[in-house]
Amino acid sequence: LVGAEPPAEVPPMFSQVEVDENGRIIDARFKTFGCGSAIASSSLATEWVKGKTVDEALQIKNTDIAKELCLPPVKLHCSMLAEDAIKAALADYKLKQDPNKEESEKKA
Repeated sequence: LVGAEPPAEVPPMFSQVEVDENGRIIDARFKTFGCGSAIASSSLATEWVKGKTVDEALQIKNTDIAKELCLPPVKLHCSMLAEDAIKAALADYKLKQDPNKEESEKKA
């Protein structure tokens, strides 16, 4: 879940990815309660990550999303949220693959 907490103006956004045994993203989903630009940004980001490895998907930038959708400057935060949501979903996936990593980082 990314986005500012209430009562902020930025709606929350959530993304989820499914990765196959070869490390490729086979599905991605999102949920947002935002404007059309937020929905379009999230939708595009989830489509772009499908078929990519986790590392390839991490290379997607909000500027690429904004350019593809021709977002006006006032809507750039929507593409930023989409990038943040994908990165959060991928970080969650990586953590679930190696739960001991978080424990070792806490001890360090």
